[in-house]
Amino acid sequence: MHFEHAGIATEDAQELAELYSDLFGLEIAHEEEFDGMRVVFLECGEGYFELLEPFEDGTIAQYLEANGSGIHHLALATEDIEAALETAREHDVSLIDEEPRPGAWGHSVAFLHPKDTGGILLELVEH
Repeated sequence: MHFEHAGIATEDAQELAELYSDLFGLEIAHEEEFDGMRVVFLECGEGYFELLEPFEDGTIAQYLEANGSGIHHLALATEDIEAALETAREHDVSLIDEEPRPGAWGHSVAFLHPKDTGGILLELVEH
């Protein structure tokens, strides 16, 4: 496994993408509308910043309402998401997703519950 991205909840993905471009020279690698959100991936070395801007009610909209803009989750890339989920089960880590589901950029994803991962919402991403 390796670091894949930091998911950042924001009210305005385009504005934040422009700021990160100006500040850090990051470029947009991918954009899409997915699951009621505008999603923008900015290349950052070997990983990405994933900017999440909701345009309908859902998890990210609720997160913004409760917490404001900020890091929502961290993602790790895996070549075998089923095996990674089984390892999590073996270590008694609670799964938000018992089975992989479709994620942004056409990847399979599954989330691990932060109560068992040091308070961090972790996403597994299979390319």
